[in-house]
Amino acid sequence: MKVILIENVPSLGKAGDVVPVAVGYGRNFLIPKKMALEATPTNIHFLERQRESFLEKAGKEKQNVQALAEKIESLICTLARPAGENEKLFGSITSMDLQEFLNKHGLSVDRRKIILPTPIKTLGSFTVLVKLHPEVSAQLKVDVVPAVSDRVNP
Repeated sequence: MKVILIENVPSLGKAGDVVPVAVGYGRNFLIPKKMALEATPTNIHFLERQRESFLEKAGKEKQNVQALAEKIESLICTLARPAGENEKLFGSITSMDLQEFLNKHGLSVDRRKIILPTPIKTLGSFTVLVKLHPEVSAQLKVDVVPAVSDRVNP
């Protein structure tokens, strides 16, 4: 089965591409989620007429994403977490923690776009990839520091 992508799908292609997919994947996932249309002659003809607006929309989206990437790269995410011996954290820092930090700074980023191979479990400085667009990504600097405890040991 061939489908026309309405939006960018990381494993398949960009919006406007005609790509072959498994029948079940197309009918049960892509089409119901409005990510693709079935590649019928009518839809292909419609796509050819709309290609210019698709390209213009994609260009504007890329510019917006590049501006977002510049803002992300200008930030330094400093997170204070309780740590034990050998600079190991009690718990870990995940993409959800980084998403909360970005949201607090007015930047809306889906946590699935924050590429963190494994959760951060130690103190130190890290660089995390944020893949905002197939052609645009940003590097977020993350500093994990020990939390200051208010508790007094008797």
